[in-house]
Amino acid sequence: MLRTDLIASVATLIQRHADERGNKVAFADATRQVTYGELAERTANLAGHLADLSVVAGDTVAIFLPNSVDWIESSFAITRAGAIGVPISYDATESEIAYRLQDASCKVVITTDERAAMIDAIKAQCPTVTIAVLVERGGGRGNGLRYENLATTISKSKPRDPSSIHDAAYIIYTSGTTGRAKGVLLSVHSMLWVTASCWAPIAQLSEHDKVLSPLPLFHSYALNLSVLSILAAGASEYIMEKFSTSEALRLLGDGEFTLFPGVPTMFHYLLEAAKGNPQTALGGLRLAISAGAIMPATLNREFEARFGAMLLDGYGITETATMVTMNWPSGGRVLGSCGLPIPGLAVRIVDAASGKDVAAGSEGELIVRGPNVMIGYHNKPQETAAALRDGWYHTGDLAKSDENGFLTITGRLKELIIRGGQNIAPAEIEEVVSVIDGVVDNAVVGLPHELLGEVPALFVVKRGDGNLEAEKILNHCRERLSSYKVPFSVHFVDQIPRTGSGKIIRFKLRDMLTK
Repeated sequence: MLRTDLIASVATLIQRHADERGNKVAFADATRQVTYGELAERTANLAGHLADLSVVAGDTVAIFLPNSVDWIESSFAITRAGAIGVPISYDATESEIAYRLQDASCKVVITTDERAAMIDAIKAQCPTVTIAVLVERGGGRGNGLRYENLATTISKSKPRDPSSIHDAAYIIYTSGTTGRAKGVLLSVHSMLWVTASCWAPIAQLSEHDKVLSPLPLFHSYALNLSVLSILAAGASEYIMEKFSTSEALRLLGDGEFTLFPGVPTMFHYLLEAAKGNPQTALGGLRLAISAGAIMPATLNREFEARFGAMLLDGYGITETATMVTMNWPSGGRVLGSCGLPIPGLAVRIVDAASGKDVAAGSEGELIVRGPNVMIGYHNKPQETAAALRDGWYHTGDLAKSDENGFLTITGRLKELIIRGGQNIAPAEIEEVVSVIDGVVDNAVVGLPHELLGEVPALFVVKRGDGNLEAEKILNHCRERLSSYKVPFSVHFVDQIPRTGSGKIIRFKLRDMLTK
C-alpha cells in the first residue's frame, strides 16, 4: 500500500522524528553522528543563517561536499530555507563545477576548506556566486563562513520552511547526449512519492532499519533513498565517504546493518572478495537493493546464494526522481528483469516512430507518467518539450515486457554510456578531445566490461603522420573530466564513420572491437 503519510515537507518530517525519537542517531559517518533532535536544531540554524545571507525562496545553493553528515544537513537546511539544492560531485573538475554553478546561477557554495581555493578561482567565471560556507576538512582556512559556526548558533532569521512540496527543490545534473549536462528539476513531492510507493512498501524501509550507504549523495538515487527516504522513515544510516569493498564487508560483517543499497558493480566486487574468504558474511542484512545499471541475472543468483540476503533489482532514472520499476521480495521475481512498475506510475512501451504501444515481448521505447516525473530541465525549454510530451516522459531507453508485466531494459535510443552506475555522455568526452592539437576527428562508444557494465572507448583520427600518443590524450582528459569519464582505451583510426547528415555511426566503431 502507498505510504502517503511519508510525503510531507522536510521540516515536518524532521520535527516529527525529533518529537518521537529525538535521541536516536539519524545519520553517521566516520567522523561524527547527528541525532534527530540535533538535526532539527542544526538545520534550523543553517537555514536561518542562509536567510540572513540574503538567500531568498527560489535561490540556488550548491552542495560541493564529500559524502558526510555535513552533506545531509546542508541538503535539509537548503530546503528549509526555501532554496534549491544543487549537488555537485566532490571529484568534479574545475570546468564541470564552473558549468554547474553558472548554469544554475548559484548564490552560495557549501564546500570544504580544502576546496576553497578552487571555488575562489571559479568565482571569476560565476558572478552569481558571492558566498562560500566552509566545512573544516583540509586544515586550511579559506575565504568563507565557517559551517560549524552557522550550524551551532541561532540566526536572526527563522527557517522559511515552505509549506509547498511541489516547487523545485533540487537541480540534479545528468549527462545529456548533446554533451552538456542537463539540470533536472525535482520537487520534494516527486522524491517522496518514490519513498511512499517503492522504498516503504516494497523494500519495507522503516524506523527499525539501519542502512549502510556507499552511494554518492549527489546522484538522484542516493538523494532519494539515502537522504530523503531515511528521513521520511525515521531510520538510521551510516554514510561511507566512498565505496570500498573491504570496508563495506567489514561494516556489514558487524551484523548491525539491515539494508544495503548499491549498484551492480559493487555487488560484483563484494561477491568476488567473498569467494576468497569462506568466512565472509553479511551479518544481519535482510535486504540489498540494486539500481543505476542493469543487474545480470547470474550476479543476482550468485549473490543471494553466497550471502543468504535477498538482492532486489530495479530500474530508475533521474528524470523520474529515480525508480520506475522494482522487483518485489514476495509474489515471484523474474531475475534479469527490472521488475514491475512501482504503484502510481503509468508505464508504456511504444514504437518510437509511430508512438503506438507494442505487443508483449516486443521491443520499444519506455515512456512513463506519474507523480514522480520531473518538472523539466532547468533553462532548457526545447529539451523539456522533447522529453515531456502529453504528460509522458520519454526515457530514450528500449524495453520489453513479458505477459505478466515484468520489464527488461534491452538497450537505449540515447547514446549514454553507463559505467558502474555513472552516466557518461560521449559528446562531452568528444568535446574535450577535439581541442587537442593534432586531433582531426574523434568519437566515443560504450564497450561491454565484465565489472563496470560499460566503459568509454575513444576513437581518434590524427593529423597526417603526427606523433600524437594515447597517453597525451588520456592526460588531457584526466585534467578536464571526472575520473569515471576518462576513456578506458584509445584507438587510432583513419576516419570516423558518419551518416550523410554528419551523425556518428557508433555501432560500426563498436563492431571494430567486438567482432
